[in-house]
Amino acid sequence: METAELYQIYKPLLFSIAYRMTGSVMDAEDIIHESFLTFSRLVNEKKIENEKAYLCRMVMNSSIDKLRSAASLREVYVGEWLPEPIVEEANEPSHLYLMKESISTAYLLLLQQLSEVERAVFLLREVFQYSYDEIGDIVEKSPTNCRQIYHRSKKGITNSPKASTLDLHAMKSSIEQFTLAFQKGNIDKMLGLLRTDAVFIADGGGKVTTAIKPIYTSKRIVSLFSSILKQLPENYKFEFKEVNGSPGVILTINGYVAYVLSFEFQANQIARIYMVANPDKLGHLQIRA
Repeated sequence: METAELYQIYKPLLFSIAYRMTGSVMDAEDIIHESFLTFSRLVNEKKIENEKAYLCRMVMNSSIDKLRSAASLREVYVGEWLPEPIVEEANEPSHLYLMKESISTAYLLLLQQLSEVERAVFLLREVFQYSYDEIGDIVEKSPTNCRQIYHRSKKGITNSPKASTLDLHAMKSSIEQFTLAFQKGNIDKMLGLLRTDAVFIADGGGKVTTAIKPIYTSKRIVSLFSSILKQLPENYKFEFKEVNGSPGVILTINGYVAYVLSFEFQANQIARIYMVANPDKLGHLQIRA
């Protein structure tokens, strides 16, 4: 099979792996590009029997290398770190559709608790349902070792978010109500849509002014949002799109994507608001603004 054909077939899977590993759209794209360049050279030099497994191994190894090289940068990162957002039109068909819950901001943050290899094994087993033999081939460890790593990783993940009973339509409605209340300065409405113990986490990466530490409680969050509203220019615009598999909000200023918000729900209320403002993490969205 030609490399170009393999690219069309396996890119969705490989992107899904690389993005979940790195939390970066741009890094995932770069990893896939470099992997296929290397693959196209190797395929002429030796016989590759299982092309899918070979490509998965290349992408996974590159993702692990990327995480290790970025570890020192993460230690000096200014403020909270959030994954680069994946933004889609509402109801847009996506190769990630069947696994949207595993690209949520909350889920990707949970994965940060795992080491690079643990994350690889956990994702391949938990999300992609690979057998331990297949995982062993990809991460180059024994199936028994992979089984042990998986169970250790599953126990090691803490603070797993509680699933909301709201469906996507109800979530979207709540987010739209919250956004409208924000624009109108309706504090009581905003407080009613937020859990009292809600948390706001922003990622500005030191590039733009945002809260460096998480903001706790609904009252403090509403107070922060009220001050943000006063600073917004007249030419701002809200768009409701899917952010990491769930209803979210994009705030553009003069056509430029300035903020991307995703939400986590608990007990039918907004429990967490994640806001990516670091322009380095929004570059891939600007052409869609």
